[in-house]
Amino acid sequence: MKRMIETVLFWIVIGLIWEFGVRWTGTRDYVLPALSQVFAAGWEMRGQLLSDTLATAWEVFAGFALALVGGLTIGLLASMSSIARRTLFPLVTALQSMPKIALAPLLIVWFGYGFASKLAAAVLFAFFPIVIATMGGLAGVPRNLDEHFRALGASQAKTFWYLRLPAALPALIDGLKIAMPLAVIGAIVGEFIGSESGLGHLIVFATSNAQTALSFAAILMVTVLAMLFYWAVELVSRGVWWRGVTV
Repeated sequence: MKRMIETVLFWIVIGLIWEFGVRWTGTRDYVLPALSQVFAAGWEMRGQLLSDTLATAWEVFAGFALALVGGLTIGLLASMSSIARRTLFPLVTALQSMPKIALAPLLIVWFGYGFASKLAAAVLFAFFPIVIATMGGLAGVPRNLDEHFRALGASQAKTFWYLRLPAALPALIDGLKIAMPLAVIGAIVGEFIGSESGLGHLIVFATSNAQTALSFAAILMVTVLAMLFYWAVELVSRGVWWRGVTV
C-alpha cells in the first residue's frame, strides 16, 4: 500500500511539472499540450476512450492468459527431460531476442485486421519470458533436495508438487511481472499496424489528425492499463502460499 501511495505521489509531481513546464515555456499545443488539455480532450472523447480501453484490455487479458498456458506447458514439458531442456532453452532464448515488432505486419497477413492479430501479438510478446522463467525456476531446484525427496520414497508427482513447483513459483512470478507489460506492448503494436479499435488505433488516428492532446490521453490510458495489470500480478504474488517456501 505504501509503495502504491508513493507511486501515485510520484506521478502527481510529474503531472505538475508537465503542466507548469509547458505553460512556462510556451510550448505549442500540437507539439506538447498541457496536462489539463490532455484531460480535457480525454473527457470530451470519454466514450470513445473508454470503448478503446476496454478493447485493448480484453486483448491484453486474453493474450496474457494464452501466453501463460502455453508458456507453462512448454516450460513444464522441457523440465521433464534434460535433453529437451538443453535443446529448448537456447532456442527460446534466441527467439526471445528476436525483434518481435518486425513480425507485426506478418500477423496482419496471417490473421487479418480483427481481434486475432492483436491477440497473437500480445501472446508473442508475453510468451517467451514465461517459458524462460518456468524453465529456469524448475531447473534451479538444488539437486540434494531432489535426491532427498526421492530417498524418502516420494513419487515424481509428489516431488514436483511439493518441491519443484513451490521452488519455481517465485521465479515464475517474476517472469509474469515481465510478461504482463509486454502483453500490453504487443497489443498496442498490433493495433498500430492494423486495427479499427483499441488505444493503439486511437493514438494513430489522433496523431494523423493533429489531435495531440487526444493522442496523449490515449497514451496515458495505456500507461494506466499497464500499471493496473502489473499491480494485479503483484497482488496475486503477495497473497499466495509459496512466499513462505525457502529452498
